[in-house]
Amino acid sequence: MSDADLHDCELLEISRRIAARQVSSVEATQAQLDRIRRLDRQLGAYACVTAESALAAARTADAELESGRTRGPLHGVPIAVKDLCWTTDAPTAAGMTIHRDNRPGEDATVVKRLRAAGAVILGKLQLTEGAYADHHPAITPPRNPWGAEFWSGASSSGSGVATAAGLCYGSLGSDTGGSIRFPSAANGVTGLKPTWGRVSRYGVFELAATLDHIGPMARSAADCGAILGVIAGADPDDPTAVPLPVPDFAAALEGGVAGLRLGVDADWIARDVDPVAHAVTQAAIDVLTGLGAKIVPVRFPDPDDVIRDWFPLCGIETAVAHEATYPARKDEYGPALAGLIELGRAQSGLDYQKIILRREAFRGRVRALFEEVDLLAVPVQAFAGPTLATMATLGEDAALMNGLLRFTCPFDMTGSPTITLPGGFTTAGAPVAFQLVGPHFGEAALVRAGHAFQSATDWHRRHPALSRSAT
Repeated sequence: MSDADLHDCELLEISRRIAARQVSSVEATQAQLDRIRRLDRQLGAYACVTAESALAAARTADAELESGRTRGPLHGVPIAVKDLCWTTDAPTAAGMTIHRDNRPGEDATVVKRLRAAGAVILGKLQLTEGAYADHHPAITPPRNPWGAEFWSGASSSGSGVATAAGLCYGSLGSDTGGSIRFPSAANGVTGLKPTWGRVSRYGVFELAATLDHIGPMARSAADCGAILGVIAGADPDDPTAVPLPVPDFAAALEGGVAGLRLGVDADWIARDVDPVAHAVTQAAIDVLTGLGAKIVPVRFPDPDDVIRDWFPLCGIETAVAHEATYPARKDEYGPALAGLIELGRAQSGLDYQKIILRREAFRGRVRALFEEVDLLAVPVQAFAGPTLATMATLGEDAALMNGLLRFTCPFDMTGSPTITLPGGFTTAGAPVAFQLVGPHFGEAALVRAGHAFQSATDWHRRHPALSRSAT
C-alpha cells in the first residue's frame, strides 16, 4: 500500500506500520489532518479539529517508539472522539449551541485512557443535539460519504462519517437507542456497543444515564476490540463501571466460531423486514454456519412493550440530565430534544415504576435466552439504506419508527453488548449491516465472531468513492 492510500488502512494495520517505523505517527497524523482539511468541508464530520495537540501527541509517540517504549496497539494511531466526551484541549458542545463554549477542566475517563495508550486524538466528531434523534437546527448534519442522499445515522453521525471516509482510523460513539449501530450501518463501518457498565461514562455528556453506552467504531471487529480493550474497565469516578477484568480481545481473535451456538428467531428477523435487510442478515448467518457455527432456533421475547417504554424512559432520564438548562433555556433547544424532555417531564411516578418493572421482566427473559445460545443474529433495522427523504418522515410514521428501533433499543433496555458488521449494499449503493448480540460482558465472543465473519468476507474493506479518489 502506498503512502497515498494510508487513509484506507485498518487501525491495526496502521498500528503495525507505525510500530515497524514504516511510517511515523507524525506522517500518519499529518496525512489525516490534510485529508480532513480537504474533505470535511463537504462531509461535516468534525465539530472541531485539534491539529496542534494531535501533532504534539504524534511527536511524543514517535519519540517513545524510537526509544523502544510501546504503549500497545493504539500507540501513535490517529483517532477521534464523539463530541460528548470532555476534553481539555477543545470544547465539548454535545451537538448543542448552548454548550458551544463549554471547556471542561478535565478529560473524560475514556479520553484519558486513549491518551495513556498513546492514541493521537485528531478532534471532536459532530452528533445530533444532545445525542438524541435530530441535529440542532443551527448545525449542518454530517454527510454520508457513500451518497449525499443517504442518511448518515444518529446520533454518532460524525463518528460514522469520519471513520468511513478515512478521516480517522477509529472513533468513539455512544448508543442510547441505536446510536452506534445506526451510523455504523449507514456508513459501512463496524461498531461495538459494549455491555452497560463495561465502559466508564464519567465525563461523557449524558442523554439517559441507564441507557447510555460508550463504544468504538472502526473498520473491523479486530480494530473495535483494540479500542475497547483500552477504554473498558472499572473507574473510581464512575461507580457504575463494573470491576470485571477486561478480556484480551486480540488473543481471542483466531478462535473462530466452530461450535458457537448462534440463536436465530427466523420469524422475528423476517416479519415486516424489507427483503434487502433480511437477505443481508440471512447471508451473514449462512457465512457463520459455513465457518462452523451451529444454528439454534429461538423465540425472542416480545419487545413491543420495551420499545414503547423506551421513549418515556429516555425522556425522564434526559429531563434529569438537562435540569440545569431546561426549561430555563428552552428557546435554545431544537424541537426533537425539547419534545423528548417534555415527554419525560409529563410522566408520573406510577408511570415510571411500571416502565421499570416491564424493563426488568424483559431483561430477565433475554438473560434466560442466552442460557440456550452464545450469540444472537438480527438485522440492525427493518429497512436497508434509508435516505434523508425517508428519515424526514420518521416522526409522522409509526411503522417507520418501529422499524428503526425494533432491533436496537431492546438491547439498550437490557444493556446487552452488540457488534454491527457491514454485510452488503442496496441497489442504490447504500451500505447494509447486520448485528450480533451477546450476553452481558460477552464482548470477546462478539469480537471473535465478527473477526471470523470479516476474515471470510470483504464487505468491511469496501470504501466510498470519495475515500478512494481523495489523495
